[in-house]
Amino acid sequence: MVVEELRRLFTWEERHRRLAARFFIVIALSLGVDIVGTILMWHFEIHSFANALFFSTVQILTVSSSMQNPTTHAGQIVDVLLEMWAIFVVTAVAGSFSSFFTSGDS
Repeated sequence: MVVEELRRLFTWEERHRRLAARFFIVIALSLGVDIVGTILMWHFEIHSFANALFFSTVQILTVSSSMQNPTTHAGQIVDVLLEMWAIFVVTAVAGSFSSFFTSGDS
């Protein structure tokens, strides 16, 4: 029984490939959203590219930043969209992991 479980530990099944594909798609899309969010925040609100990148990245990571909240309406809209993306990604990744673990014993 132990040998069988150890063999499973190093087996790459279809469900592993599906989880990895979903994870890499989320990373690629999040990088795209981060770049667009950075450019928009740089244009509308934060006039330093590095600070705009920092702000956009931490909003996507749902950590929030120590920077001041956006004051322009355009900056606030971008901020809300970044936070909505973060919520979507967290739930999508959680669902992917849930699917991965529940399909493992079937």
